[in-house]
Parts: sequence; structure tokens; C-alpha cells
Amino acid sequence: MGPRRVLVVCATATLLPVTACAGYTPTPAADGANTAALAEVASESPFPDEEPSESSAPPAEDEDEGVWETKWGPVSKIDRELIRKVRLASLWEMPMAQDAVQRATTAKVRQVSETIASQHHTLDRQVREVASKLEITLPVKPTEQQQSWMSDISGSTGSAYDATYIKWLRLAHGQIFGLIGQVRGSTQNTLVRRFAEQCNAAVLNHQRLLESTGLTTPESFPDPAA
Repeated sequence: MGPRRVLVVCATATLLPVTACAGYTPTPAADGANTAALAEVASESPFPDEEPSESSAPPAEDEDEGVWETKWGPVSKIDRELIRKVRLASLWEMPMAQDAVQRATTAKVRQVSETIASQHHTLDRQVREVASKLEITLPVKPTEQQQSWMSDISGSTGSAYDATYIKWLRLAHGQIFGLIGQVRGSTQNTLVRRFAEQCNAAVLNHQRLLESTGLTTPESFPDPAA
């Protein structure tokens, strides 16, 4: 029985390492076409047998307001925001991490990237499962900002590639970290609560991994909250 929409988001995610998506070809060069190709890879489902609710357009405002009642508890607007933002994160971070496994100049960055790609692959499966249960429409391609980050990374070479890649991934992880804590502290939905805890563990781990490369700079961190 699906949600009764009077007014929550969520998921289950055990972050076990898995192999990166099969069939992925890294982009050796850097131009607009390559960035578009990476975005296209990001939009392709790594799970062809699954059919979660997805859309390239945002949900209509009147369909995404208030609280939805479900058997796991109410789903708030911010719960749904977390679900969609986790999906968006995987849509660009997973292919870029896979790309970095091939293109990064240091073994450390390649190792970190392999772990991040693997864990995002698992997290993406789980966010899709949760969204399907809660009937939440998911995005199918990165945002314009995320695509600009992808372009900046793909357009760099050598050590600049490593530094640019670490900068944008660390910044993105820092931006979503606060939202995860906010949802964990406020959600009344048991699926969302569990998902937020698992996202917290994953994002914290990824921040530590990215920082362990020694390539983070002040630009790698979001501005402190006012």
C-alpha cells in the first residue's frame, strides 16, 4: 500500500563495498563533450531491472508540499529533500570517482576514489529502493552546478586534476552533511531516520578519505553557517 499524501522521505543503506559500475569508460580528455558524456553516464541506471519513480523534471509544487503519511511514519518536505539530494550526489560523484580511479596522478587519490565510487554505487541502490517505497520522484541527471563541477574536473590534467577533483567532492560532501544531521534530528519516519544515519556514516567517511589525500584547501570547505 503506497503513501497516503496528507504529508516524509527515507531509506535503508548498508554501505558495503561493491565493485564500481560495470561498463564505465573513463574520459581521458576534457571538454564540453566529455562532461556531457559523464553526465549521460550518471543518468543511466546501473540497475536496469529496477523501475523506481524517476523524472528529469522537479515534482509539481502542489504534489511536494506538506507531510505525506506512510506506514513508516510521516514524510516531511525536508525528508524528501534529503532523499533527492543523496540521489543527486551519486549521479555526479559516482562517475567522477570512477573517472579519477583511471586519471588521478597519485595512488592515494585513486584508492580513495575507488572506495567512494563503490560506496556510492551501493548508496544509490538503497536510495532508489527507499524512494520507491515512499513514492518519491527522483532526479535522473546532475544539477547545472554539479555539471559545472564535472566540467571543471574533466577540464583539468595532471596534479591540477587531482586538486580540482578533491576540492569539489569535499565541498559537496560538506554541504550535504548538515542536511543529514537536520533530518536525523527531526524526522518521524523510521525509514528516513535509518537512511539518515547511514548517510551520515558514509559522508563522514568520504570527507575523511578526501582529507587524507592532503589536497584539501580552504576552497574545499563550505562557508560556516551564520
